[in-house]
Amino acid sequence: MEANGKSASAWSPSSWRSKPIKQEVIYDPAALSTSLTKLAHLPPIVTPHEICKLKASLRDVALGKAFLLQGGDCAELFDYCSSDPIDSKIKLLLQMSLVLIWGSNKPVVRIARMAGQYAKPRSSPTEVVDGKTIPSFRGDILNGFPLEERTVGPERLVQAYFHSASTLNYVRAQLSSGIADLHNPFDWGLGYVRDPELQQKYQRIVSSIADSIKFMQTIGADTAGQLQTVDLFTSHEGLVLEYEEALTRKLRHPANYSSSVEKPATTASPVEDSGYGYYNTSAHFLWIGDRTRQIDGAHVEYFRGLENPIGIKVGPTMDSQELIRLLDIVNPRKEVGKVTLITRYGADKVEKLLGGHIDAVNGSGHVVVWQCDPMHGNTHATPTGVKTRSFTSIFRELSSALKIHTDRGSSLGGVHLELTGDAVTECVGGSQGLDEEGLAENYTTFCDPRLNEKQALELAFLVAGWVRGQGQGQGQWRN
Repeated sequence: MEANGKSASAWSPSSWRSKPIKQEVIYDPAALSTSLTKLAHLPPIVTPHEICKLKASLRDVALGKAFLLQGGDCAELFDYCSSDPIDSKIKLLLQMSLVLIWGSNKPVVRIARMAGQYAKPRSSPTEVVDGKTIPSFRGDILNGFPLEERTVGPERLVQAYFHSASTLNYVRAQLSSGIADLHNPFDWGLGYVRDPELQQKYQRIVSSIADSIKFMQTIGADTAGQLQTVDLFTSHEGLVLEYEEALTRKLRHPANYSSSVEKPATTASPVEDSGYGYYNTSAHFLWIGDRTRQIDGAHVEYFRGLENPIGIKVGPTMDSQELIRLLDIVNPRKEVGKVTLITRYGADKVEKLLGGHIDAVNGSGHVVVWQCDPMHGNTHATPTGVKTRSFTSIFRELSSALKIHTDRGSSLGGVHLELTGDAVTECVGGSQGLDEEGLAENYTTFCDPRLNEKQALELAFLVAGWVRGQGQGQGQWRN
């Protein structure tokens, strides 16, 4: 029997429909059926081979052998499916991972919030604009941001598929064409980063790598094939279950398939292993949000049957025993690294809550990836109502998480950031000293505020410095 009292064999890609659901979407039934039929006949966006490759990499992260960098837009728009926005995010994630490799002396696993992050949970299904109550913007997969496009349209599910597939196709093409070639690291550029000190720090790291590669070439040990490209996996919140179900396929396990089970299974898997498994082919990695992680809810029911590695957002209201019950449900075989716990408490709550969650998981037999999301718990509004985040608070939560894990003999395996490669002005602080008055200069997000390129790269340096034991202080950053 499963931890929720249901037979393991009762799971199917549609069994979530029998459960209560949060963030429900009300569609026109006939139009929805047409869209879902179309989606069910389209080819997978990602493959089981790629998914299992990521699972193996996350197993290394869970065991402290690698570090996870996950980042991208809060709410990806269909309009971002264009070469320049995609290139800027690829390059930023590559730059940040280069810095983190230098800091941690470990491989970095890269997951983009891209090629599918089109849905956003909202605190209310409606909002008031100019005295009129209208549906809230819930992401391009459901409705549009312009006021006249707020009606939910099932045809957007199909549009989301094609924008995701096009984005990932371009990412693959760019990586195979050498955008990540370490033989030419200076080609990555620094875009909008104009701070001389930050540029010098980055270029010292790049120069050191270039010297190492030149040395390997000189002695004939140049492993060029491994230096010309990297893996960049895709992810999104699995919020719209109708879409996720339509792209969930029963497929043969690849030759590299491994369950990563460290101990004999004590509970049956939701889907018996017969050489096949259910893969969500919309993305390599999906996560359950803090608003949809109910034990008996539809999202947990759906996620428990997937072969994909999955994430669970862990917020301030998560009880330790509830967390263990969740892990038992979605990962009954205790696969190492199958689940990434994405903690998002807020800078003022992390020291009170994180330690208890670490202790509970350590005592449960689960080996997870611990990832810090320092963005969502540190959102506030300015006196004029502009939503923003403080760079100081973001780094404070992240550095506190690093320290708490270290003190408990645990390992913070990664960071989860909302960022963009554009020169936006959405988060205050950082070495550039952006204040609330400067937010209006280039505030372009349609949902939550993102780190700009300079702030994201600066954060990578701070994390790398902490990991290297440099113990950089916090007093030098302004709110």
